[in-house]
Amino acid sequence: MSWMSDEGASEELIADLVGHVKTSTTRTVCRHQLRPVITKGVELLEGVFGETLSAPD
Repeated sequence: MSWMSDEGASEELIADLVGHVKTSTTRTVCRHQLRPVITKGVELLEGVFGETLSAPD
């Protein structure tokens, strides 16, 4: 959902898609940013495997 938010999707649209009655639920649960978490995971795996991995676009 955070990627949809990054692309400009409204809270109302995201709430409708995931079945939330209140947009406040969407804001609380789904608006956290996953990209930094994924990027950090890729960096750690590169260290373990010693090669460059591609992060999702």
